[in-house]
Amino acid sequence: MAPLLSIEGLKVRYEQPSRATCARWTVSTWRSKPARPSPSSASRAAERRRPRYSILRLVEPGRIVGGRILFQGRDLLTLSEKEMRRVRGAGIGIAFQEPGAALNPVLKIGTQVGESLRIHKGLSRKAAWTEAVRLLEAVSLPDPERQAGVVRPRAVGGMKQRAMLAIALSCSPALLIADEPTSALDVTIQAQILDLLRKLKADYKLTVLLITHDFGVVAEVADRVGVMYAGRLVEEARTRRAVRRSEAPLHPGAPPRDARGRRRPPREAAARPSGKRARSRRTAAGCRFHPRCPEVFAPCATIEPELLALGGGRRVACHLHTTARG
Repeated sequence: MAPLLSIEGLKVRYEQPSRATCARWTVSTWRSKPARPSPSSASRAAERRRPRYSILRLVEPGRIVGGRILFQGRDLLTLSEKEMRRVRGAGIGIAFQEPGAALNPVLKIGTQVGESLRIHKGLSRKAAWTEAVRLLEAVSLPDPERQAGVVRPRAVGGMKQRAMLAIALSCSPALLIADEPTSALDVTIQAQILDLLRKLKADYKLTVLLITHDFGVVAEVADRVGVMYAGRLVEEARTRRAVRRSEAPLHPGAPPRDARGRRRPPREAAARPSGKRARSRRTAAGCRFHPRCPEVFAPCATIEPELLALGGGRRVACHLHTTARG
């Protein structure tokens, strides 16, 4: 089965006029399969957020300088801006991390949900409003007819997140990008949003790209997980294997997990890597994690490791495994 989304050799450059250096973010090879009718559709979790902008070609003031982004067999980097506007919303929906900032503070929630329907599907204002109310009901918003008339400042956190999901799903996209969907929410609302994501995956047959730093969230809703460090994909595996306590992370830069898939508690902070985190604008030669890696050896400082398939659906970019196999 052909992948729904495939990112190959992507490079994004961020120029800084006041500096001689520039930032570069790279993904070598990354694929997501189309969703299946079952609730277990393909989804990913990643630590960094820049992929969401690159996939939608929203990287200003940066620019994409290489690679391919294949979505449903088309290279998005070759499309005109007019063609990309058809992809945004209709083909790929996105729910931003801060819905309070993403939502317009003076427009009613129903108007904002219906905007994409009017643009992409050509619905009338009345038909778009009716469909917006249905979508708000689909994301489990209580009393959707009344809530559709609410403006952003009067909406609470959980309501804003549900409104963002309704906007993202309004044109039935094949791919939903969910950026930190449980950020800044209390535990009860977090559980409700995660349950909602699982329901939406099943009802809409969605493929979900979930961006998060919380492995507990990953364990709840993701089928596969990719771990990124300094803009580089360093480990990928099926979620059940990635969060299993008996299987340690393959890459030294991957966060440690306990049996529930969550990060280690603060008392184990001494086991975390020493030194400063790498910055993409000052990327070291070779492996980007080598200045902090306790297992560093000669090739790490000069050669950037490629993603290596280890079997069982696992891949890792680390010279330790390359040497072991060679």
